[in-house]
Amino acid sequence: MYPEARAWFDANWDSKMALREWWRRLAESGWGFPTWPEGIYGRGLSGDGARRVTDARRDARVAPPPAGIAQNLAAPTIIAHGTEEQRRRFLPGIVTGEIWCQLFSEPGAGSDLASLQTRAERDGDEWVVNGQKVWTSGAHIARYGILVARTDASVPKHAGITYFVIEMDQPGIEVRPIREMTGRAIFNEVFLTDALVPAANQIGGLGEGWSVALTTLANERTMLGAGSFGSSGSSASIREIDLDAPADQLVRDEERPAGRTRSGAADLLLAVLERYGDAHDPVARQEYARIHSLIEIARYTELRAKAAVERGGRPGPEVSIGKLAASQLLQTMRETLFRLCGPHATLWGADSPFGGRVHEVGLSSYLISIGGGTDQIQRNIIGERVLGLPREPRTDKDVAFRDLTVGTQGTDR
Repeated sequence: MYPEARAWFDANWDSKMALREWWRRLAESGWGFPTWPEGIYGRGLSGDGARRVTDARRDARVAPPPAGIAQNLAAPTIIAHGTEEQRRRFLPGIVTGEIWCQLFSEPGAGSDLASLQTRAERDGDEWVVNGQKVWTSGAHIARYGILVARTDASVPKHAGITYFVIEMDQPGIEVRPIREMTGRAIFNEVFLTDALVPAANQIGGLGEGWSVALTTLANERTMLGAGSFGSSGSSASIREIDLDAPADQLVRDEERPAGRTRSGAADLLLAVLERYGDAHDPVARQEYARIHSLIEIARYTELRAKAAVERGGRPGPEVSIGKLAASQLLQTMRETLFRLCGPHATLWGADSPFGGRVHEVGLSSYLISIGGGTDQIQRNIIGERVLGLPREPRTDKDVAFRDLTVGTQGTDR
């Protein structure tokens, strides 16, 4: 545990304090995001130091900092590539709970993101954006979106992309929800028609958006990796939180893990095994050991990725291993839980076994294999950048984007 952090939590926590005030106080202390640089709402701690801070916070029974696309994807990207002015402008809202979304994927540019067709054209001090995005989590409640758009079609596809921060509440943006089989509508289609972005919201250099986006994608794969695997087996619902309500509303949602290497996934499997299975059955014990091993392997992979960042770099191809491990883990969890629960696994709702968490794992087991880059993309990255295998042939490497037939472009030729 981190004694200095525990002392600060004990001295500053008030369960009746408004959540917005607690998040402001937590951010200014540096204990909310301890791995961020000193002077930028952080303390420059290592990953191990941050985990000890988290242990101290949990032991003190205080509310956690906000977490989501804004905090896990946008903030690290702005810290790495943004200007000092952009950090001062955007980070205060992020650390106090603003909701952001990620405007990357398109109907014709998912795994091949560099083929995106959303375009941005400069008009004085603004950029005018037209196009369509899809699978945009939280777009319906987000204040800002991190956006990649094509600013030059005369160069190869990776070279003509620029990265922006766009305000979501404006006439040129229409958000349409996509209903999932879970019944939720976290994802959205987003249509941009003459939407405006101030030139001051460009992150990184003109045409350097692909490099900036790689930072976002690496952090996304770390966030979705098996080392961060949650108790329900799926990503947390993106929802608006009442910032004026007492801060202790979030304390009830979080429980301290039983041990250093235990995860919510392992706890759920053990609980299912004890209720529906035979804890002495050698096959069941072997399945539990397998999942526990997958969780631990993924956790150490995640530590390697974080260590690279702490040395001054950015997450490398090891995050693809963690992301692929998360996909394998979810599928293994699904099969094991369903086998143990039998017909009970089909039940869902508050009065079902474990509050429907087993059924939730089944319905969500495909999410991580697609979001943040498909399993196939992760295997390509591992093969080429880790194992040193020959890269797949690229016939479009030196071809101007406007001369390519991708997505809906060029279909009338």
